[in-house]
Parts: sequence; C-alpha cells; structure tokens
Amino acid sequence: MIFDSHAHYYAKAFDDDRDALLRRMHSEQDVTAIVCPSENIETAEACASLAERYEFVYAAAGVHPNCADAWDDACPGTLMRLLRHEKNVALGEIGLDYYRREDNRDVQKRVFAEQLEIAASVKKPVIIHDREAHGDMYDMLRQYRPEGVMHCFSGSVESAREALRLGLYIGLGGTVTALNAVKPVEVARYVPLDRLVLETDAPYLIPRPYRTGEIRYKRSESWMIRGVAEFIAELRGMDADALLRITARNAARLYRIEI
Repeated sequence: MIFDSHAHYYAKAFDDDRDALLRRMHSEQDVTAIVCPSENIETAEACASLAERYEFVYAAAGVHPNCADAWDDACPGTLMRLLRHEKNVALGEIGLDYYRREDNRDVQKRVFAEQLEIAASVKKPVIIHDREAHGDMYDMLRQYRPEGVMHCFSGSVESAREALRLGLYIGLGGTVTALNAVKPVEVARYVPLDRLVLETDAPYLIPRPYRTGEIRYKRSESWMIRGVAEFIAELRGMDADALLRITARNAARLYRIEI
C-alpha cells in the first residue's frame, strides 16, 4: 500500500505518458493514493482537474514561495473556490524559500501568512515548504499553529522535534537515500511512526536506488516510494511493507481520506 503524500503530476515531465503511468501505478504497483499540490493558481486548477479524472488522486491548492511575487488580490478568492472542491484535501504547497530568493522575504512571509489564515478559515491542513528559512518559518508556525505536514523535511532532529511539538507531520522522500544524507537519516530514525508520511515530490528527487544501476530513471514516480520505505525500514529495524501501511494510514488521517 503506497500513499504518495506529495507529487506534481501536472508537470511537463509526465506529458507523454501521464494517463498510462497513473493507471498502471494504481492497478499494478500498489499505489493507493496520491496528493497533488500546486505551485501557483494555474497549477492548482490542473491539480483539481487531475483529481476529477482519477479517483485515487487528490488535489491541494496553494501558491509556492517561489511564486509569491505573483500573489494578487484575486488569489484568495480563487484559492477559496478551489479549496471547496470535494477532492481538494489541503492548502499547499506554501511556505518560505530563502535558498532561491532572499530579496523578497517580506513578500514571502506576507503570502504565507495570508494562506495560513485561509487554511484556518476552511479548516484544512497545509503542506509546508521550508528551505533555508527555519527561523522565520518556526516563528510563523508558532504564531498560526496550522495542522499539516513539513514537506521534504530538511531540518535537524531538533527542528523535527519542534515541528512535532506543534502537531505537524514530517514528510520524507528520496533525499533520505542520498549518499551524503546525514540530517535526513537522523530524522528518519527519530520521527515517531504515527507522525511520518512518505512522498516523492515527483518528478523531482529520484530515490538513490533508481538513479544507479542498469536502469537510471529520469524522473521520480510514486511507486518509487517503496525504495524509500525499504531504506527507512532498514534504519529502523522493521518490515518495509509494515512501514508503507503505517505511513499510508498516517497520510489518510492527515488529509481525511478513506483508503
């Protein structure tokens, strides 16, 4: 049972075989559910369309911090409309990213705050992007106290402990398997099983087992979560299938989805 809690299937990388891939993964590769979060308003509409087409795909609507400069007065109303869609399960991905942009920190924080307020008003969880912005991020999370998940968690065990204290889930994916991964491995060992969800961030962050060997994949796909689960399960001394079942139930609980 694979629940991919974060995958961007509207991406151009899937244009040639999107339908065949999604149907095969669901029918043959044990992919039970996928949540597709957006980057901006346009891709939020695309996520909703995918959710309408595939019963096992769910949408999230939000404006990524790298798109914060495009936020305007129309965005809140559009997000509210999309969030009322019966298969929209979260607001995301949203957050702060000082790796790509440092010159618009105030804009990013304002857009993040507005979206946290929208999430609170519609009582939906948030999918949080945090890259090299930990100080401001945790200040805002302590202020707004959203429910949700720290996507592609990149912080330390101490940061994970703070996120857990705030009631958030921790999302881990292909970065845990990287040869130079230190903090992600420590976090993978530390996170309580009932607060861990797995993700691909497809088409990005291909897990290491699928970037080496005879077949080298050019994109990440949801079935590859099995490789992530096997890696984390070995770290924790448990069965990979058991870990997949537990993390699938966690994601279903987070997003209020029946699986």
